[in-house]
Amino acid sequence: MKAMILAAGLGTRLRPLTDTTPKALIPIRGKPLLYYLIQRLKKAGVSEIIINVHHHGAQIIEYFKQNNFDVRIQISLEKTLLDTGGGLKNAAWFFNDNQPFILHNVDVLSSIDLVKMMEYHKGQNVLATVAVKQRDTPRQFLFDADDYLVGWTSTDSGETILSRKEETSAQKLSFLGIHIISPKIFGLLPKDKIFSIIEAYLDLARSPKTICAYHCDDAFWFDLGKTDGLKRAEEYLISTES
Repeated sequence: MKAMILAAGLGTRLRPLTDTTPKALIPIRGKPLLYYLIQRLKKAGVSEIIINVHHHGAQIIEYFKQNNFDVRIQISLEKTLLDTGGGLKNAAWFFNDNQPFILHNVDVLSSIDLVKMMEYHKGQNVLATVAVKQRDTPRQFLFDADDYLVGWTSTDSGETILSRKEETSAQKLSFLGIHIISPKIFGLLPKDKIFSIIEAYLDLARSPKTICAYHCDDAFWFDLGKTDGLKRAEEYLISTES
């Protein structure tokens, strides 16, 4: 199984920590975020990983020169930040086995069972399956009664985007930064070089039953892109070791 780790971002929410260190290498209990994520991916059966890098990317490249994870690691260096969708599209060549793959934010730590999520995705016949839970956040996906994506909403901006106008009422769910994706999606992504995967999903969702939800309400989940998330994750890791 293959996976991609999104690690190219500037990590602005973690400043000043990320002024000199890429977000992927911010440590928790002496080990970088990348370490924990790669271990989780390996446990799920992933044997090949591509990682996009940009901000302080040379440090991440050097990290892998000094650390061996017994999996194939490929770096996708972005001289210009391509955003999440552009970064994925730029790495399309890596997913040449016609098999679904995992796309995972580097700043997410969770107990979500990636094997079960993959099995669920394979049974849905969709382009992408996204991990979600009920959580009070400013930006949320909108799903219909059958758990298919129909839109997005933001309480910060007051904006709501409906991919299908007939869906005037929908359940709000928070996206957790973990996807299972069919390689068929690459032929349907925007021609633009720089774009958000969320924007691409909303465009694809104009067709019914293209993006579906995978509910993870019972799983532990931490946003490591903020300092309070780092602290909570550290406490969680300590509790699992005892």
